[in-house]
Amino acid sequence: MNKTLTTLTLLLLALVAQAQTPQQMLDKAIAALRSAGTISANYKVKSSQGSNAGTIVMAGSKYRLVSNEMKCWYDGKTQWTWSQATDEVNITNPTAEDLQMTNPMAAATDFKTNFNMWKSKGQIPGHYAMMLRPKKKSNIDQVYLYLSNGSNLLHIAHIRMSDGSTFTLTLTGYKTKQSLPASTFTYDKSMVPAGTQVVDLR
Repeated sequence: MNKTLTTLTLLLLALVAQAQTPQQMLDKAIAALRSAGTISANYKVKSSQGSNAGTIVMAGSKYRLVSNEMKCWYDGKTQWTWSQATDEVNITNPTAEDLQMTNPMAAATDFKTNFNMWKSKGQIPGHYAMMLRPKKKSNIDQVYLYLSNGSNLLHIAHIRMSDGSTFTLTLTGYKTKQSLPASTFTYDKSMVPAGTQVVDLR
């Protein structure tokens, strides 16, 4: 009898988990990002144009990306971006759409407001998968998000743009509640080659 009750309990718990809507799961992902404080993680991006890998640090709307090909700092208003290709630092005030491609918090918040979402049929073990499409015309055509069970943090995002190009972002090695100074999210010239030109595009 006890074994039967245990089995039934597990089945009910599984059904409850499956019954959660994509909207509820996205809310949980946003809540997980907010409650985690300052987060660091490793990232990999594969796209139609190539691949890139590095580290990301996030604190609310602020973030810093560091790789061999690119370094980017965003303090919540101003963004500094160094590119190996141009060997210069560009200063901008990015739009919300610009931030979607680099900041998981900005992307998740925008998805909640401006996208329709459904549970995806293509599940990955240990994850909750959802598909999103914009409510209005957008540069983004379709998004698949894979949230890790338990932490609810984003593991994989697959994005298809309206021009047919694709991006796959993978985040691993999360560390939460990091103690880092505010300067983490502002331009640090010691992290780029000496003499790098800074171009203010604001």
